[in-house]
Order: sequence, then structure tokens, then C-alpha cells
Amino acid sequence: MKITATDVKKLRDATGAGMMEAKGALDEARGNFDKAIKILKDRGAAIAAKKSERSASNGVISSYIHMGNRVGALIEVNVETDFVARDEKFIAFAKDLAMHVAGMNPKYVSADDVPRAELKKQDDADAYIKEVCLLAQPYVKDTSKTVEELLNEQVAKFKENIQIRRFVRFELGLSVDIKRD
Repeated sequence: MKITATDVKKLRDATGAGMMEAKGALDEARGNFDKAIKILKDRGAAIAAKKSERSASNGVISSYIHMGNRVGALIEVNVETDFVARDEKFIAFAKDLAMHVAGMNPKYVSADDVPRAELKKQDDADAYIKEVCLLAQPYVKDTSKTVEELLNEQVAKFKENIQIRRFVRFELGLSVDIKRD
């Protein structure tokens, strides 16, 4: 099947992949759009795994205050270089994560952060993790992917390790237990 520039653009718009990455995935999938998306997701996860050991000491603290000023969130998102930390798309990504935290109210960044005693109290540990762990939650702006999948897409796009270090959510009238490092 002949891959057209329109096909490549459509895949790039859907995934944020580079032009050559999108064309390569479409070639490998023999023009099958859904298969090409899966190929790109798998590659993104592989890139994220390779980069996860690299130091992410730059980044941003982003905030989101919901309409009505009753709920807000702060989040720290780290990346390897200050060049990427200043990128408008990276800053928008961090802002979207802060919005997600405000809306979905996670308690932990990942399943590794959940105390084992708390997990043992749950009838369905997997469902509980999906409810309280930011990375395991369906992404609020696109529920077809988790926050972790979104994060892996950003790692593949920026070609750098990106880590969500911490967050805090405030809701008017509720007490907040602030965790200190």
C-alpha cells in the first residue's frame, strides 16, 4: 500500500510523532492506521524505559485553579534539560497534568508509592491503584490512555527522561496532609 503525505500527517496529528517516525510506523504497519499507532506507542514505551535511568534535574512547577476557585493543584514535573523545561509544549503538558490532579484527585504518583498496608486493606488492589495513583488513572482529556501512556508519549517526543516528582491538591474546606521529602 502506498503511504501518502496525508496519511503521515494524520498519524502525526494523532500521536505527536515526528514525520519520519510516523512514516516508518505506517510502512511497518502496511498502511494500517490503528496498527501504526500501536507501533508508535510500543516504541514510546521502549524509549521511556531506556531513558528512565537518566537524571531529570530540571523542570517546572505548574499550577491549575479550577473555575470557581474552589479546587487547585500544584505539580512538579522534571526533565533532563532546561531547554526542554522552557519549551511551550512541555509547559502545556505540565499544566494539563496539574488540571488532571485537580479533577481526578489522585493520592500517589505511582503504585510504588502506595503503602503496602493500605493496599492489603483493599478488596481489589488493581482497581484501587487505578483510582488513587496518578500514573494509572485514565487521562482526563483522553480516557483512551493512562497518564503513564501520555507521559511515555512525551518522553518519546522530547527524547528525554520526564518524571512526575510530586503534586498537591487543594480543595476549599478540606484539610490537606502535605508530604515532605
